[in-house]
Amino acid sequence: MVESGLAKAQRLLRGRLWWNQFPAPLQELAIVRFAANIGAGGVLYLTPMVFHQAGFTATQIGTGLAGAALSGTVGRFISGWLLDRGMSCGVPVLLAALCGFLGDSLLLGAQTMPFFAAGELLLGMAGGLYWPGVELAVPPCALPLPSARGYALVRSADAAGVAAGTLCGTLMTHFDWMKGVYLLDMAAVLVLVVLLQRWPLPKAANTASHGAQAMPAISAWLQALMPMLLLSVIATAIPPLLQSALPLDLLRGGLERGAQSDTISALLIGSELGVLVLIQWPIGQALAKRRVTVGLGASLICFAAGTMLLALSSLIDHGLVLVGVALVVLAAGQAAFLPTSTEAVVELSPPGHGGMAMALFSQCFALSSFGAPLLAGVLLDAHGHGLVLWLLMCSLFVLGLGLLPSIRAHACRR
Repeated sequence: MVESGLAKAQRLLRGRLWWNQFPAPLQELAIVRFAANIGAGGVLYLTPMVFHQAGFTATQIGTGLAGAALSGTVGRFISGWLLDRGMSCGVPVLLAALCGFLGDSLLLGAQTMPFFAAGELLLGMAGGLYWPGVELAVPPCALPLPSARGYALVRSADAAGVAAGTLCGTLMTHFDWMKGVYLLDMAAVLVLVVLLQRWPLPKAANTASHGAQAMPAISAWLQALMPMLLLSVIATAIPPLLQSALPLDLLRGGLERGAQSDTISALLIGSELGVLVLIQWPIGQALAKRRVTVGLGASLICFAAGTMLLALSSLIDHGLVLVGVALVVLAAGQAAFLPTSTEAVVELSPPGHGGMAMALFSQCFALSSFGAPLLAGVLLDAHGHGLVLWLLMCSLFVLGLGLLPSIRAHACRR
């Protein structure tokens, strides 16, 4: 018993020493992002199940999610514009909190397509406003540590928050109260506002002192950024597909794989997020010491392998085992891509215009969130299973490897 207590104390000490290696502003930012993602986790991953249960078709659900992505496009440019004019990173995040709260209120009582679409538009705007601000807050908060290590930490906080939110949503599913995820998100939004009042976010490091400068010719820096943007459009399709297409694919079943219940589908998706929490920090930390193209290449290989396994699962009677393996591989791909891609954009961003560069990068999430659910909904309704969808995605990831040499030529450690 004494040894067990001593071992526990030693683990707590190691954890405290690990946490204390990070500057206080970065710790505070990680806590802010963790709180925000608790609410987002349940909403993002369980909304398709909520409205599938309400009788919406896959095409209707995909259309609503695509509308959210479209409004997110507007939000991202607004956020980038505000940041490049010297606004603190907290301003767009607070605007995002307002939009998110209103969107959750609509979705909580939505029974028809107009209310569902309006709620999704507001949530999309919230996401668009939120991401450029919290991403550009990382480099100034991480000092004197390299920004790559800062991104590894905050992405771990993101993953932990999303996993916690999805777990709460899974419990709500078990008790037949899936719409409770919107109440959870509303509570998380209120906590986020309180934290931001206590810990205001700084101005972005590469925009605050250059906000008044004229925008350089877009060709002067977009050429270097474009391969990264194209790659991101492909890679960022995975989260929206896991949020929209995979739940519906599991609920409907494959060619040989049987249909699964709401609870099992939610548990499988939640398990992927749990794995991501466990591996995000070690993978992100390891890749922070290497060129960004190493992490990007590893993520594409994982995405290709994971989507191929999802396709094969449709052809096997006990394909649920392959789904589980695929989700672990996809989690590894996300753990490699998320911090590495953001660091790559920071390296490729022109001084004084990091807000717009980050907004363009965030648009990749918006484009894939717009196109992927829409395409997935059509393919699922047309074929009744996800085989064609997952094979198509696997092919795109393999083709994406061809963009890495161009990114390697332009990216550099600053």
